[in-house]
Amino acid sequence: MDYRTIRLTAIGDELLAGHGDPRALGWYGRVLARTSNTEVRIESYTLAAPGEGSEALSTRWFDEAQRRFGENVDNRLVIALSDRDLDLGLSTARSRLNLANILDSASQMSIKALVVGPAPGLDPKRNARLAELSHVYGDVATRRKHHYVDTFTPLQNHAQWRNDLSVNGGLPGQAGYGLMAWLVLHRGWYSWLGLPEPSAG
Repeated sequence: MDYRTIRLTAIGDELLAGHGDPRALGWYGRVLARTSNTEVRIESYTLAAPGEGSEALSTRWFDEAQRRFGENVDNRLVIALSDRDLDLGLSTARSRLNLANILDSASQMSIKALVVGPAPGLDPKRNARLAELSHVYGDVATRRKHHYVDTFTPLQNHAQWRNDLSVNGGLPGQAGYGLMAWLVLHRGWYSWLGLPEPSAG
């Protein structure tokens, strides 16, 4: 039997790498662990860089990712966006352009992208700015017909998420990464991969 091979290349910051998770899985590792199909082989490559905003991500992603893409496989791109643009003083217009450049390049290569938006922190003023950035990222992705997972809106007032951040120095721990994984898995992951949803059992 010929197996369909899906090759995932994931780009993002330290949350993609699972920093702060005692199980060292992060949300992405948890998502992959829950993704199984007997007729599909999934290959994954994670390209995380700490403290990275959209400008640096748009500059480096292609040179690093293209070496992981292959022939005769279903190449896919996971983009895990951070809140770092808020610290770097980038305008939302610039952040929009940076993501648009990544997605336009992916589209030109017929690579489907899944964009995971930035997760909220504990500072309400910062979260107010981050809400706008998350909205902008979602708009860019959906206009280009790539899938967007909003983590900000469902987590900003989630008690378990906020408690996890407060006891882990602002990073999610096991519970927080589990919440992020749940959102990705239940908001389009399987349909984006072209896989059937697993049974509820």
